[in-house]
Amino acid sequence: MTDIERDVREVAERARDAAADLAPLSRDAKDEALNAIADALVARAEEIVAANAEDVARARENGISEAMIDRLTLTPDRITAIAGAVREVVELPDPVGEVVRGKTLPNGLELRQIRVPLGVVGIIYEGRPNVTVDAAVLCLKSGNAALLRGSSSAYSSNTVLIDVIRGALAGTRVPVDAVQMVPGMSRESVKHLMRARGLVDVLIPRGGASLIQTVVNESTVPVIETGTGNCHVYVDEAADLDRALDIVLNSKIQRCSVCNAAETLLVHAGIADAFLPKALAALHEAGVTVHGDERVRAYSDDVVPATEEDWTTEYLSLDLAARVVDSLDEAVAHIRAYSSAHTEAIVTDSQSAARRFVSLVDSAAVMVNASTRFTDGGEFGFGAEIGISTQKLHARGPMGLPEMTSTKYVVTGEGHVR
Repeated sequence: MTDIERDVREVAERARDAAADLAPLSRDAKDEALNAIADALVARAEEIVAANAEDVARARENGISEAMIDRLTLTPDRITAIAGAVREVVELPDPVGEVVRGKTLPNGLELRQIRVPLGVVGIIYEGRPNVTVDAAVLCLKSGNAALLRGSSSAYSSNTVLIDVIRGALAGTRVPVDAVQMVPGMSRESVKHLMRARGLVDVLIPRGGASLIQTVVNESTVPVIETGTGNCHVYVDEAADLDRALDIVLNSKIQRCSVCNAAETLLVHAGIADAFLPKALAALHEAGVTVHGDERVRAYSDDVVPATEEDWTTEYLSLDLAARVVDSLDEAVAHIRAYSSAHTEAIVTDSQSAARRFVSLVDSAAVMVNASTRFTDGGEFGFGAEIGISTQKLHARGPMGLPEMTSTKYVVTGEGHVR
């Protein structure tokens, strides 16, 4: 066993013990700990900003794009906002102990299915240090111990943030080892976390497609797949064109670097003449580069030719693939072929078209006459989320606190024997 493997297993073993102590704690005990974390973040903001400056300086030396540097950067205002988000989690209901269903069986046994923590949750994520706090707090509120492995680009920031969190926990009833940083900066430490089956109950990767697929393909620990969003907006023949334009623009440009931003526009041939000239002009004015098929390119010289790769790409930028389709079924076939099963939208005034689209499209969220940008825990009224699950087992869509739990059955009898 190598030193790094031993180190990873040691933190996982401590997390396992901490998870057992954390699981039965009351909501008051957990909320007290979260408030302590929020207070500590504000009190040590200067220290956090100084550590973050080291990461930002290294990123600039390495030629990282300004967009990625912005995601990496922490300021006093951003830290205050992160602390505010922690306090918002305090206000959310505690899912642990909730009765999912229950009944009295004919033989008199009382049956209850209740929510329980998952146990030890490992989270592997890329360069946004705010995820360190988000993930730790959501795990704690749902009764889980968190093993956090951020990217090397945010190593200094994450080291201090986890020190702040653990320092805050030291004065509470929540065990300090309920939040730990996975040791090491190399891929080897990630590999050993992915192989810690029996110590780690579930892994959640948060980041780009490459990171997610690496974890899914190489982990022996169960994985909840999140994030990748090749999202589509289909403008139906029966669409209100002004409404359609608003939805397309919002889905693409309101915030283009996130997983619920639209990446492909599909337009029914029946309204292409009326819709596309106006839509392409508006997208061009907003700075969007449209990658269109031959039929789309006929409407504007600003459209660049689309390749097969464009249909599969999650741009996370001001780029949009576009295609004209001859029917709703052709739009659905395109979505089935290329979607990442995150979010798809239809714009239509036809109830039958909306029903057919909803029944045929198999994604975590399907929007009818609404922007793809609404696929979000906060927008759904769930509060904070750990990510958007695009798989089908355990959880699907925005993963709020209830999705960070499993269930167990409690059966109560009066001397019953079978």
